[in-house]
Amino acid sequence: MQQLNLSHNFLTGWEETPVALPWNSLFVLDLHSNMLQGPLVVPQISIWYYSVTENSLTGRIDPLFCKLDGLLYLELSSNNLSGTIPQCFGNLAGSLSVLNLRGNNFHGKMPKTCGEGSQLATLDLSHNHLHGKIPKSLAECKKLEILNLGHNRMSDSFPFWLQNLSRLQILVLSSNKFYGPIWRPHNFWGFSSLKIIDVSFNDFTGSLPAQYFINWTSMGDEKSDGKHYIGNYNDDQYYSMTVINKGLEMGFIRVLSIFVSIDLSNNRFHGEIPTTIGGLGALVVLNLSSNSLTGHIPSSMSSLTDLESLDVSKNKLSGEIPQQLNSLTFLGYLNMSANQFVGPIPQGGQIGNFPNSSFMGNLALCGRPLSRMCEITPSPTPSPSNVTSADDSIMSGFTWKVVAIGYGCGVVFGVVGGHVIISRRPYLMWIIFVSSHKGDEDDERADNSMLLTTSSSKFIVTCITRFRWMCFLSELNNCSL
Repeated sequence: MQQLNLSHNFLTGWEETPVALPWNSLFVLDLHSNMLQGPLVVPQISIWYYSVTENSLTGRIDPLFCKLDGLLYLELSSNNLSGTIPQCFGNLAGSLSVLNLRGNNFHGKMPKTCGEGSQLATLDLSHNHLHGKIPKSLAECKKLEILNLGHNRMSDSFPFWLQNLSRLQILVLSSNKFYGPIWRPHNFWGFSSLKIIDVSFNDFTGSLPAQYFINWTSMGDEKSDGKHYIGNYNDDQYYSMTVINKGLEMGFIRVLSIFVSIDLSNNRFHGEIPTTIGGLGALVVLNLSSNSLTGHIPSSMSSLTDLESLDVSKNKLSGEIPQQLNSLTFLGYLNMSANQFVGPIPQGGQIGNFPNSSFMGNLALCGRPLSRMCEITPSPTPSPSNVTSADDSIMSGFTWKVVAIGYGCGVVFGVVGGHVIISRRPYLMWIIFVSSHKGDEDDERADNSMLLTTSSSKFIVTCITRFRWMCFLSELNNCSL
């Protein structure tokens, strides 16, 4: 017998618990999802796949496991195992591909599981009681794709040196005591294959990694891998994990390679959200909540067209919510509450369809779905004294033009006529003078006038005796006395 699969049953244990299993030629033993109790049984040295996950096994890991130099997959997750993780697991670096001890009661420090020529692709030690620092021997795990150390008690700075792991797709450091910035000015390259990063519930500080967002090229390529799974052990075994998605903790039995997630929530990050985040076009989940971020929501986030969950709540973000976010048609969860946003909530698209709770705690925010309606500022009305009708403007302009034209013409005609009369017919001045003095005698004949013409002149001078010196000069072509 080479393979034995008794998974998904109600087995509770052995009739007589052996120290080691008796089947010398057994390669695969799968007992996961049963009700097994008691200590962990060591398989034969021939074994290369051993899974007892999701049982109720207790006790420690026997050091005899370190002699299984042909072991490829060791799945002991979701039991009640305790004690320390054997440091001798480093001896299995040349063969061990998957080590999953998630969800037990292990304590102590992380073992040095990697060395030169390491084959380790998946290391999951999450949900235990481990403390201390991440051993830098992990930098030798050149084939590492998944590193999950979440929900422990580890205290260390961000492991910048992991950026050299070109295959790393999942990095989870959540719910520990990590501290400090997650990027350095001269160490911002790397992590080019990351699909999922979760550093939530730590004590990380500093600004968000603007340059990292440029280098995380796998998050920007929407068609990078198609519909493949991360951590595909064999035809029916896949890596599973939990992710905070849409405000809920969700368990993924299989993790699609097209699932891209960033969770930086519940830390002490400050500063603005970098515009470079708009380059992560394949992003599905973005959680930046419970930090001290300031500034505006960058309009470049409208480029995150695959985004399904966005949480920026409990920060100090301000300004208006960009209208461009309405283009996020796949967005199914939005939380912008407890910030300092102002102005109207974008309408006519995806953003305005979310519930009231998505925007609570922004005192200057208004519009649907909030009960606080936006005030419409009326246009200023000019006072009546400043209002000039079109007709008034036209008449005003027309009046001044007429006055100016008439005045100008009168001056010209007066000067020309006077010059002609004085220079060419002096005796005319005498006649006009005499005529003006006879005005008193001729008042009754107000309609009478004196016509003065001359054969050489082209002007006729009409002097109305009632108005005396007011004359109108008209040009004549052929006139004779």
